Amino acid sequence: MSDSRPSGAHSPPDARSPGAASAAASMAVSPDSRLDRGLARLSRGAALAAGYGALLLSALITFEVLARKFFAFSLQGVDEIGGYVLAIGVAFSFAFALTQRAHTRVDVLLTRLPPRLRALLNLVALVLLCVFSLFMLWRAGATLGETLEFSSLASTPLQTPLWIPQSLWLIGLSVFAIVTLRAAVRAGVQLARGQIGALNAGCDPLSADDELDEARRHYVAAEAATPGHSADGQIAGREKTP
Repeated sequence: MSDSRPSGAHSPPDARSPGAASAAASMAVSPDSRLDRGLARLSRGAALAAGYGALLLSALITFEVLARKFFAFSLQGVDEIGGYVLAIGVAFSFAFALTQRAHTRVDVLLTRLPPRLRALLNLVALVLLCVFSLFMLWRAGATLGETLEFSSLASTPLQTPLWIPQSLWLIGLSVFAIVTLRAAVRAGVQLARGQIGALNAGCDPLSADDELDEARRHYVAAEAATPGHSADGQIAGREKTP
């Protein structure tokens, strides 16, 4: 019998073949990957906003100092604005610090434990951090609710409506809570599936070698992004120099 399919048609891959299994696996994890990438971009954007806020605050403080020194003039409120920027900036940076494994951890004994026990402790640490982030979010929401109920103003010369900084503070804590919840769920799934290496690789504190490798990657990326410069070429050139 002749094959009735067109010559350019391809037969569907065998579900039992390695290629089909790999494709099915990639399709299965793609929603989680998109979620993780989205949360990483969100946390990085929040951290950048906090950084630009600190930069603007620095400019404002510089202007305040020069104005007081040379013109006997004061904006009357820079210290208050500085407190708001600090609180909001810290809240906006929590999530990015978590994705970069930059939160302070005491790892004197952790790195010497067996991988499975270390994975369990990493999961416990993430769960506790998630509970704490949700607690902060709850209390921040309650504080904002009271502020809106009583239309509270700051008892300062600026008379700032407190719902403005508290709303931004709540947004930063919300991002942190979402990222910690996702990290805890992911770690729990990895432990249940026996993916001990992947869990520890994503949750272990950064070692000195890890930080050095990250600094090298940032250096190479920065040099490659510079027009007319190549980090590999410069390194090779230094090696050839007698």
